[in-house]
Amino acid sequence: MHIQDGFLVGKWAVAWYGAASVFVAKGVYDITWRTQRVMAYKPLLGLVSAAVFFISLLPIPVPVTGTSSHPAGTPVAAILVGPFVSMVLAVVALLLQALFFAHGGLSTLGANVFSMGVVGSLTGFGVFWLGRKAGLSLGIAAFLAGVFGDLAVYSTTSFQLALGMPGINDQSMLKAFLTFLGLFMPTQLPLALLEGVVTGGMVTYIAKVRPDILKKLGVLQETGEGESQNAENQR
Repeated sequence: MHIQDGFLVGKWAVAWYGAASVFVAKGVYDITWRTQRVMAYKPLLGLVSAAVFFISLLPIPVPVTGTSSHPAGTPVAAILVGPFVSMVLAVVALLLQALFFAHGGLSTLGANVFSMGVVGSLTGFGVFWLGRKAGLSLGIAAFLAGVFGDLAVYSTTSFQLALGMPGINDQSMLKAFLTFLGLFMPTQLPLALLEGVVTGGMVTYIAKVRPDILKKLGVLQETGEGESQNAENQR
């Protein structure tokens, strides 16, 4: 999903910066608010931020598009620390990758943050929330969040390239979008399933070994589910 410098025309590079900044500002506010109320929040932010950085630092180049395919990491971050905070972590990860690893670029940072940070986080969190409301287990809901969050990131990137890639307006935007999406999907479909497995596994593991963390963050209920996890651990 790292769109490289030069693959978006200037007006769209600026527009994506503006769109992403609105959501990131809300994430900065949420971090300030939560760190004042949850003692373990700052260390958890560090761990989740590192996870997003390393998960999204496994690029597979995609021909023609000027971008790369990889897991996003933001769906699991959104589940653990909230979707808006996850967007801030995406900024940190993508900025470091652009500066030190030549993955992505500074002119396209806004677009990359919007696709991986904003769309990936909101989709992952939304799917997880709907799954839990529908009665799905913690692991299955997290698995689906990882899969659909990952696919949403690359659908958004395809749209961004179709909308703002220099010279692409010679063909219809729909045709360009479908072309980019078709280039991504052969590598992204198995990666989306992998991200689902990783997301479900991480959330389930934390629920088993440290359910108190998930209860403080609101991922698990204060009673009932969290207590049953503790009882299972004791057995």
